[in-house]
This record gives sequence, structure tokens and C-alpha cells, in this order.
Amino acid sequence: MKIKPGYLYHIKDEFFDIVKDENLMTNKEKGHKRPTYFVIKDKKILWFIPLSSNVNKYRRIINNKIKKYGRCDSILIRKVLGEDSAILIQNAFPTLDKYIDHIHLLDNGRPAKVIDSLQDEILRSFKYLLKLKSKGINLFFTDIDKIKEQMLKELDDTQLENSSSL
Repeated sequence: MKIKPGYLYHIKDEFFDIVKDENLMTNKEKGHKRPTYFVIKDKKILWFIPLSSNVNKYRRIINNKIKKYGRCDSILIRKVLGEDSAILIQNAFPTLDKYIDHIHLLDNGRPAKVIDSLQDEILRSFKYLLKLKSKGINLFFTDIDKIKEQMLKELDDTQLENSSSL
């Protein structure tokens, strides 16, 4: 599947079975897979950032973080496809394109895309959290280093298998 940056996707259950990180937001079924993920392409891997419609819950969390720390960089609440949505940068994780189940489709059958200005804001916030992590301040819930290492090893193993079968 060709990955289009800025679009929304769903992930296969298989990913969660393989990674086994209890802090990952796993798939839920209610007529369609949830959550929906915003994707960022980064060299060999993809980063998935979950979106949640449970905006009131995350507004409370944001307000508590602002009271405690004076700011909240790990969650954004913005309009996505015309609805308020919590963009959970703190729940981001790396994966591979083979674990993408499908692109999120609108009711009219067209792929769901995040507007460019919001894409830029999500990317800036994500990079900021990565920068904080590199300085020893980890705001990510999942063990992104361990998952990234696992995904890169899997990618290398696949490439090795493919080259030895030639």
C-alpha cells in the first residue's frame, strides 16, 4: 500500500499481537476500527498518532497538565474532518506499512486527509516531543525506542530474506 502523508489510517490487529506493549491504544470495534491514526513517514518507518473522539476526557487532562506544568504539548484538540478530535501525540508509536489495515474513508468513499496547517502543527508537536525525549524528558506512553528497534529489525530481516531468495 502506498502511504500518503497527512491521511488517516487504521492498523491491523496483528501489530498489537507482535509488539505487546500494554500502553498502546489497541483497536476497538464498533462498526469500524478505532482509533484512527494520523501517519508520519520517517525514512524506513512510519509513526502513527492516534485520534480520539473522547474530547471531554482529554480536555480535562490538558487542563490538569496546564495547571501543573503551565502547558500541554502532548495532546492537541483540533477540528479533524469537521469534528473536534483529540490528537494524542503522547500515544504515538512507530510501525511499518505492512501493518496498515486500510486508509480511513469518508462517507463519500474518499480518503480522509488532515488539512495542511494541522499536519504541520502535528509534525511540529511530534518533533518537539522527540526532542524532549532526547534530552531525557519522555512524554510518550509507549516504549517508542523498543518498538522502533523491533520494527527496524523486522524490516532488516525481511530485506535479508528477500535478498537471499534471489
